[in-house]
Amino acid sequence: MIYAMILLFIAGYFFIAMEHTIKVNKASVALLIGTLLWVIYVYLAPSTVLSVSPDAFNHYIHSHPELQHHAFGIQVRHFVIDHQILESIGDISEMLFFLLAAMTIVELIDVHGGFTYITEKITTRKKRRLLWLISFITFFMSAVLDNLTTTIVMIMLTRRIIREPRERWLFGSIIVIAANSGGAWSPIGDVTTIMLWVKGNITASIIPQLFFPSLVSMIAPVFVAQFLLKGNIQEEEISQTEEKENSELLLHMQKKDRLGILIFGVSILVLSPVFKGVTHLPPFIGLLLGVSLLWIYTEILYNQKNQLNENLKLRVSKVLGRIDFSTLMFFLGILLAVDALQSAGILQQSSAFMAQHLPNVYAQAYAIGLLSAIVDNVPLVAAAIGMYPVLDPAALSTMADPVFMQNFVEDGVFWHFLAYCAGVGGSILIIGSAAGVVFMGLEKVPFGWYLKRISLIALIGYTFGAGAYILQQTIF
Repeated sequence: MIYAMILLFIAGYFFIAMEHTIKVNKASVALLIGTLLWVIYVYLAPSTVLSVSPDAFNHYIHSHPELQHHAFGIQVRHFVIDHQILESIGDISEMLFFLLAAMTIVELIDVHGGFTYITEKITTRKKRRLLWLISFITFFMSAVLDNLTTTIVMIMLTRRIIREPRERWLFGSIIVIAANSGGAWSPIGDVTTIMLWVKGNITASIIPQLFFPSLVSMIAPVFVAQFLLKGNIQEEEISQTEEKENSELLLHMQKKDRLGILIFGVSILVLSPVFKGVTHLPPFIGLLLGVSLLWIYTEILYNQKNQLNENLKLRVSKVLGRIDFSTLMFFLGILLAVDALQSAGILQQSSAFMAQHLPNVYAQAYAIGLLSAIVDNVPLVAAAIGMYPVLDPAALSTMADPVFMQNFVEDGVFWHFLAYCAGVGGSILIIGSAAGVVFMGLEKVPFGWYLKRISLIALIGYTFGAGAYILQQTIF
């Protein structure tokens, strides 16, 4: 059944890649493989649970004495249904609620013309210069926010500047690369760096160590991609886009009202990491709190505008109808599939195989980065954390190979390089990162288009950045 799960996963990814050929929405395929993999796993679990999750299983049984006298198969079924699936759904829900809240805030800003204030400041009309400008804005914004939120914001911003879909796909692809690169050098910029930070594998010292490699991994793709663009953005192209987005509502709203929504919304997004640091609650709680406050603010704002037709008022309840829920369903299906593979031990076996055949820590982390382009990087990093606990420097002298094991202390070379590789490697395929998946959903980008035109560019950036890190370690 292990092979059946692997084959189903590969087949599902193939049909997702062929979405525009077979004309079947990728979200439906993702949900299909996500649910079927759990169906297969529930029958496979009795033969794998003791080797893959012995501690969790034993703890679950001890916590439920009513199951101790049941047959082993029944115990395992309860463990899968009442523990593993619920734990998976809990982790996935964090991501989905975070995504839903971020999309709501960004959509609310956009429909009220908030991004117009930003686009008005971008005066260049040269496409190549605009690509560089957007890339650097994304790179640094991602380190402060996170790559997922940054991607949503920047995609919505480019919609107001670039009308031609294919060119917007190119800009969006570079936004994904820049967002993933920017998130890799900050402890709060990416879900994997947050995980490594919370687990004690890395500290803020990751910033000087990974800034230059991450910058290289962004600059190299932008340098190549700029040659795919020619000429300037036409003024009428911008005006038509803004005219299309503009509505009678904006004519009745004062400039200070629209600016207030922009500042309020951006503040919520920026303060999300601060909220997590202070309360230690998941980031989605902070964003949902922000949505509720922004909702109340806009309700009060509209209640004061009696002269405005109710049908024109874009209250949050109406804006929610504009959210692309197929993107959320696609996300749900993919993460369900990956969690099923993780529960079956398939991802752990892959990591163990690499550790056995790639004894060099650089090769291991680089391979994990390549693998993160195919499957979610969170379970990959989690598997690596499980394989290599953070070592106490005082215990190194008692080990057989203290020089090699030095790489696994807090802020060791392996953890820093893993943070880079897992964060940046996901850019190689559009489905390899949360930012890529959101971009794919928002702009309806075909998997094959990204594979043909962007994957090699992203791989070049990933490899150049990895080389920069290794060179940096060699010299300094």
